[in-house]
Amino acid sequence: MNAGRIEKAYSLAKEAYAEFGVNTDSALSQLGKIPVSLHCWQGDDVGGFEHSTSDLGGGIQCTGNYPGRARTADELRADLDKALSLIPGKHRLNLHACYAEPVGGKVVERDNLEFAHFKNWVEWAGSREMGVDFNPTFFAHPEADSGFTLSSPDAGIRRYWVAHGIACRKISEKIGAKLKSTCVMNTWIPDGFKDIPVDRKGYRERLKNSLDEMYAMKTDPQCHLDAVESKLFGIGSESCVIGSHEFYMGYAVANDKLLCLDAGHFHPTEVISDKISSILNFFDELLLHVSRPVRWDSDHVVILDDELRAIALEIVRGNYLKRVHIGLDFFDATINRVAAWVIGTRCMIKALCYALLEPTARLRKDELEGDYTSRLAMLEELKTMPFGAVWDYYCLTSSVPVGHEWLAEVKRYEKEVLSKRG
Repeated sequence: MNAGRIEKAYSLAKEAYAEFGVNTDSALSQLGKIPVSLHCWQGDDVGGFEHSTSDLGGGIQCTGNYPGRARTADELRADLDKALSLIPGKHRLNLHACYAEPVGGKVVERDNLEFAHFKNWVEWAGSREMGVDFNPTFFAHPEADSGFTLSSPDAGIRRYWVAHGIACRKISEKIGAKLKSTCVMNTWIPDGFKDIPVDRKGYRERLKNSLDEMYAMKTDPQCHLDAVESKLFGIGSESCVIGSHEFYMGYAVANDKLLCLDAGHFHPTEVISDKISSILNFFDELLLHVSRPVRWDSDHVVILDDELRAIALEIVRGNYLKRVHIGLDFFDATINRVAAWVIGTRCMIKALCYALLEPTARLRKDELEGDYTSRLAMLEELKTMPFGAVWDYYCLTSSVPVGHEWLAEVKRYEKEVLSKRG
């Protein structure tokens, strides 16, 4: 797109927003400081590099077979580089433990993972001045085939997964120290029942005890933070999930952990945007996994829909930008995987841009004075303000493609790189 036209459109948009008391330059300066954590698993359908498997287990499914899936860590990093080159701002990588790289050609069990297995990832991120977040992988493994990990009645299975969690916490702390950027380690387990259980109490008591053991080691909060993630139900755990929202919210409050809210892990009509201000009355920080649950937790690519805007507005309105860690969680193998990253991440940033352009102080004043008429009128008028011109200018000044221009670059990359993968 023509730079002069973009700059002219931005100048007009700047004037229009100024009439509402919004400084667009200030908004864009603030936007450039907000990192979004890109999830590595979009690039290879949550496969990882431990072994070849099409059965993820743990209620996780990735549909589609679009050509070009990353087969190695180097290919996945190259795909991430391509996606990041098309996304404005400085962001983070969200890494799962199953993406460990063998040392000396030897694949080790998850309970024996060490920092050395992620050294290449950390060096890659450091050379790009990126932070890294981390996740233990409690699924797609023979020790999870029963459907239970940390809550299992089998003491041996519990010991295995506790050891995995402890190993991951050590790795996460080392990642944070190496990159001088706090690594948020999120724990999600698939434990649950397909049919109605009798002993919910026993399973949840075992989960609590396993978590206590896993988290016993003290860590440096400047390098590492623990988060726990709930789920409403999963495939194969439709009747009861042991790590429910109430369980993890109670555990996080009692044990000073972050709570992770995943947009797809609640009832279909339940939204996480409404939960943010409640949670942050009782927690110092919060982790978000932003997804798009078309039919509950289906992990569709994030789009600029009403809930995404609502999430961003709640973060900005509450002045929570320094207290909320924004991560993405979707995987779609029906479309180009690099394009999925670009679409989803750019939409998350667009939503934050939209939120930063809201005259919140004016709207709050109307609300406090009981002038709900003005509040509603203003909110509706804002929907047709020249937000797109501000976004285009942000992309231009961030040296990334404006509008749909990024798609041509992804198509070129697909032709020259992705199509040559077996």
